[in-house]
Amino acid sequence: MYNYTREMSRVKLAEKIKKHREKIGLTQEALARKADISYNTIIKLETGGIKDPRISTLSKVAKALGVTVDALITED
Repeated sequence: MYNYTREMSRVKLAEKIKKHREKIGLTQEALARKADISYNTIIKLETGGIKDPRISTLSKVAKALGVTVDALITED
């Protein structure tokens, strides 16, 4: 069964990560290094390829971007 809310949340998360990354001028590879996670994980996060990212992953990404996890996962 298709879950519209979950799909939209995943898309918004992907958009927010990319927006914050580009705002501070990081490439995907640089963000991966700064967050100490794989480049492949960053690509999947930014394309919505990870259905339920771990909070530890989101925490690393948020810290590397200089934002809170809440800033990535809450509605604008």
